[in-house]
Amino acid sequence: MGYRGKRAARFRRAAGAGALALAGALLWCAWGLWRSCHDPVVRRWQVPLPGISQPVRLAVLSDLHDWTFGDGNDVLEELTAAQEPDFILLDGDLLNADSKDSRRVCALVQALRRIAPVYYAWGNHELVYLERGTSPLKEELEAAGALVLDREYTDLEVRGSAIRLGGLYDYAFARDDTCSCDPAHMDPDVVSFLREFQDTERCRILLSHRPDSFVFGAASATWGVDLVISGHDHGGQVVLPLLGGIWGGDQGLFPAYVHGLYEKDAMRLAITSGLGTQRESLPRFRNPPEIMILELESAA
Repeated sequence: MGYRGKRAARFRRAAGAGALALAGALLWCAWGLWRSCHDPVVRRWQVPLPGISQPVRLAVLSDLHDWTFGDGNDVLEELTAAQEPDFILLDGDLLNADSKDSRRVCALVQALRRIAPVYYAWGNHELVYLERGTSPLKEELEAAGALVLDREYTDLEVRGSAIRLGGLYDYAFARDDTCSCDPAHMDPDVVSFLREFQDTERCRILLSHRPDSFVFGAASATWGVDLVISGHDHGGQVVLPLLGGIWGGDQGLFPAYVHGLYEKDAMRLAITSGLGTQRESLPRFRNPPEIMILELESAA
């Protein structure tokens, strides 16, 4: 074979290798996109907390955005039931601001209520849905079997542990230049709720849809909350190898608090990547829908 023939052969081999690499990359991207929309997973975290005497299991579902898995979300029901949770927490954005009604989320609540008690906290989409007057959402959810917690709390006895469970969407700091927790600059209703919520010897768990409500300023050092449970940021939406999630709402690019279990001052934060998405600039990628299981245990 002459020089030109050898050169052509090398070119064909390089082109073939390049085509295989491109095909592999496209398949990897397609799998990452498909799995991020259709393949829910269960992830577990151990959470040592004061006031917990015996293990307590919580199932956290967030950011479903009116999506369904299986026939009427029977996949979510089956996955949740298999975990045998002591109670189930729906942490906001289960529907969309522009949803036509609440039938899907109410059907999910009815199904989950057969497994364990269900508690629901607002996300930003529920608040817009309510502002639009689409339907009386709180009444519908409570008729379906959930207890809605919005600047409210309930005291529970679970496996010998005394727990105070509350819900708060608002920022736990002032919207000023320093994000201070000066009561003079904060919403007085938020201050009143947080002061009452923290005034207990019980283990204090707060559903707060946005992690942003507690990660800025002095909020985590000021308020007596043992565990904040959040969603909202979809785990960063796009999850890159080594770099993690790329977007975190108010936290901006490559946020510090976006998915998993964190400690900030004396507070723990559990942040789920949630189950869906809704008209974001980028689709979920390498970011499968998640049911978060929190195994509460004694901090002693």
